Amino acid sequence: IDYRHTTAEDLVAADEKFDAVLNMEVVEHVADPLAYLTACHDLLKQGGLMTCSTINRNPKSYAMAIIGAEHIMRWLPKGTHEWSKFITPDELYDLLRQAGFDPVDRKGFVFNPVTWSWRLSEKDLSVNYVTTSIRPN
Repeated sequence: IDYRHTTAEDLVAADEKFDAVLNMEVVEHVADPLAYLTACHDLLKQGGLMTCSTINRNPKSYAMAIIGAEHIMRWLPKGTHEWSKFITPDELYDLLRQAGFDPVDRKGFVFNPVTWSWRLSEKDLSVNYVTTSIRPN
């Protein structure tokens, strides 16, 4: 595994190409999600795969990701997230298509506070969720 401290845009400028891009909990922090996802698209070889996780934008996600994770549990520093920058699953699919991707799957990450565990859900995308997209040939 080759870890680099850089930006997607700098890698595109260097004409780097990858089989896969893991875009985990980033897109809700960037100034221009479409430009960022387009750069991620340009990093992939044809047929390459991108996994993108982010946070949905609704009252439950505000309660869980900001009030719960930042203020109550203190898993993250206060102010890490800006609720207005959260992206609904439909918005993300639209952005992915505009960036040239073919979205193929999405699932929710659901936290169970009783068992203190996470699971993937086919139906519950209400807070954290992940998408899989392909750069078409």
